[in-house]
Amino acid sequence: MIGWIGLGHIGRAMAERLSEEYELLVWNRTMEKAKGFKNIAKTLEEVAEKCDVIFLSLYDSEAVRQVSERLLKIDLSGKIIVDTTTNHYEKVLEFHELYRYNGAFYLESPVIGSVVPARNGQLTILVSGEKEAFEKVLSYLEKLGKKIFYFEEPGKATKLKLINNFVLGAFMAVLGEAIALGEKAGISKEELIEVLENGAGNSVVLKAKKEKLLNEDYSTHFSVKNLVKDLSYAYDLAVASRKTILLNPIVRELYRLAFERNMEELDFSVIYKLLKEL
Repeated sequence: MIGWIGLGHIGRAMAERLSEEYELLVWNRTMEKAKGFKNIAKTLEEVAEKCDVIFLSLYDSEAVRQVSERLLKIDLSGKIIVDTTTNHYEKVLEFHELYRYNGAFYLESPVIGSVVPARNGQLTILVSGEKEAFEKVLSYLEKLGKKIFYFEEPGKATKLKLINNFVLGAFMAVLGEAIALGEKAGISKEELIEVLENGAGNSVVLKAKKEKLLNEDYSTHFSVKNLVKDLSYAYDLAVASRKTILLNPIVRELYRLAFERNMEELDFSVIYKLLKEL
């Protein structure tokens, strides 16, 4: 039985996908989110006791720390923790050491993609950690992802994920502003998107968000709140790397404007709506 901790938007989609082929024991802090699963643990500790492979899908590194403190009260010797959370690049190194010290394997495994690709097994998964553990869980990861990158060096997968999400946020902002500009200039949104997807705007981002933009449906696949967190982590990485980056702070503050309009829990494609209103 596989353990699964964390059933947010993407966490639930991944757990549902994995449960099609494997038996899962799930736990979430808000137990209502676990409805629909066959096996629901009453406590976090129950997952640690019954499962040799435990997936984490949490909001941030603080949540991972809190969950880890409880998990480590149980003997985890030989067990594998697969952490799909997008972590802070420094904290994730601490988690490697923490679990290793307690005899467990820890794989940082952040995913690229949102709810729909997660449910369809089309994620890109970045993994750092010991190869022995990676090979043991590879069949599970292949159920979730179409492309899996493995790096033995701890922390590398997380750095790559943070850089990727900076590009994601910046690209969505550019698309949002471009479409808002075109509409102001008298061009229909449908025409704008069709030209962009056959021109410079052609991208995975536009393909994924096309229907949301056309229908102005901002139901959450990847929230503004999560993106702002990832952009902040990416900025910290730049500071530590002594690399000047000019766009990250601008992009981050642009999405933070959404907080002032109570949009932080909506899908990050809502940046188009915000830019249109400015």
